[in-house]
Amino acid sequence: MKKSILTTLFLAAGMLLSAQTISRVEPLSWWTDMKLPLTLMFQGEDLQDAQVTIQKKVAKKKFVATEGLQVRGQHNAESPNYLFVDVAVKEAGTYRFVLKKGKKQAVWEYVIDERRPGSAMRPSFSSADCIYLIMSDRFVDADPSNNSTANTLEKGNKNSLDGRWGGDIQGIINSLDYIKQTGATAVWPTPLLLDNEPDWSYHGYACGDYYHIDPRFGSNELYREMVSIAHNKGLKFIMDIVTNHCGLAHWWMQDLPYQDWIHQFPEFTRSINQFTTAYDPNASRYDRIMHDNGWFDTHMPDMNLDNPDLLQYFKQWAIWWIEFADLDGLRVDTYPYNEKEPMSEWCKAVRNEYPFINIVGECWTRPSTAVAYWQAGARNPDRFNSNLPAVMDFPLEEAIRAGLATSDVKDGWDDQDRRISCVYHVLSQDMYYGDVNNLLVFVGNHDMDHIADMVAENDLRRITLADVLIATVRGIPQVFQGDEYGQRSADMSRGHSGLRRPLAKESELTPEQKKLLDFHSKLFTWRQGERVIHKGATRHFFSENNTYAFFRYLEGEAVFVFVNASNHSEKVPVDHYREMLDIYGTEGTDVLTGQHISLGEGLAVPGLSSLIVKLKK
Repeated sequence: MKKSILTTLFLAAGMLLSAQTISRVEPLSWWTDMKLPLTLMFQGEDLQDAQVTIQKKVAKKKFVATEGLQVRGQHNAESPNYLFVDVAVKEAGTYRFVLKKGKKQAVWEYVIDERRPGSAMRPSFSSADCIYLIMSDRFVDADPSNNSTANTLEKGNKNSLDGRWGGDIQGIINSLDYIKQTGATAVWPTPLLLDNEPDWSYHGYACGDYYHIDPRFGSNELYREMVSIAHNKGLKFIMDIVTNHCGLAHWWMQDLPYQDWIHQFPEFTRSINQFTTAYDPNASRYDRIMHDNGWFDTHMPDMNLDNPDLLQYFKQWAIWWIEFADLDGLRVDTYPYNEKEPMSEWCKAVRNEYPFINIVGECWTRPSTAVAYWQAGARNPDRFNSNLPAVMDFPLEEAIRAGLATSDVKDGWDDQDRRISCVYHVLSQDMYYGDVNNLLVFVGNHDMDHIADMVAENDLRRITLADVLIATVRGIPQVFQGDEYGQRSADMSRGHSGLRRPLAKESELTPEQKKLLDFHSKLFTWRQGERVIHKGATRHFFSENNTYAFFRYLEGEAVFVFVNASNHSEKVPVDHYREMLDIYGTEGTDVLTGQHISLGEGLAVPGLSSLIVKLKK
């Protein structure tokens, strides 16, 4: 009897010494009734050419052969420590993968869940929404205990503008009521996935693990709970993702599946940052390669989406997070830096799984024709279709800022690019877009100085004009944290680090900031119920004296907007607008005060103010 026990222990020890190891399998789980075929990436030690079988769990420790999850095929990577396995999903359950290679064997349990009813047809964010953008680490620190963790390199340091300040998921949860009170209907936090760079990791855009939330923010489970709480409060949730690059600290950088998993050069080579190479008929092949393949920054390896296994990995990753966390949409960072054809395929795959999901790409370029190229349905001469539903309207942002950055200007050629009427010229380019109502419109984000830093004389009245414009023009308004009350950067000489400040407490706001916040909240709350603003067409009129006027109209209703960015009271030139007023009438209601307004002769709008009238004929 003793000899039998010793023999068993010896044999077990020998099996452990010779066993293969599986370190991770991604995606972490999957669901029934998904359209995208599932390919699992196994990573561990010596997995190449392993024989793969699948068993289903039927009791606590009992697994049996099954057809509920079947191997359709498998293939090796270049590294011997990866194996890609194609599986067919037929039924939910807990399964065990057995990987055998000679006398070696490794096992891994894997869960297939039932897909939630209606998941595929989920609605998304749209022109009916207002998005509140959060710089996650610099928002609210509700749980100081996770500011530093044993398994992450950079520790919390609120004394450094470049350090991690401790904003976390719990801080976002605690602030959802405030966000809702500002009139926002959707939340977009900057990336919350692990960024494990040794410094400057707080921004989150150098991903170290695509399937796990950074522990300094929280956990996967807390992230999912946050989305659920937001939904219960009537707020949608958008995930910020990066397909163009990962971080140097990503776990796979120690052992790439393929040498072309990322773009590699003999020495660091930065992208030339020329989006025009995607559509310029005169562009050289060299410039196209240097744009697509160059790295975004020294610690951000450029991903090669032409590698089919990587592209499949990113398709599944996006879909996994949407399904796991019940997300309402995606925002894609540095979109035009990606290879355009694979990204078009990526967008198509995500939209095939979720036909109504909205995806907005950061296409930081100008003019409007250049931005429009990246939106689905654009009339591109090369017939390229990105399949990307929404893009960010950087030309409009630039025009609004330019029109509010000078205390007063004269009519004339020299000042034409500094008047608020330069917004007119941007909107005159709308015919190039595939869908003007699916443009993200904004005057600030986490990568640019606060609007309060930029307006002339830091006059908060000018910010109300910016609010009015993004609330009433076509598109989806987005507001960056703090701009709703006129927050300013801590140190403009420090760029991004000085810009990204925590949310202020109400007791810290000045009377002027409280007044601006009240104006902002009333304006965007009103916007929520105005279909004419969400879906209506635009008719605008070129204005002089640093003013701008336009109508949003739809099926017998209209809203009239007049913005006076000058320091002087300006008369509303009613006769200019007869083509619209003869249809929709001259009587209406000031949407913010509720007062009756008659658009008759002699009506004037004070300097640095606006008028929004809901017309009723």
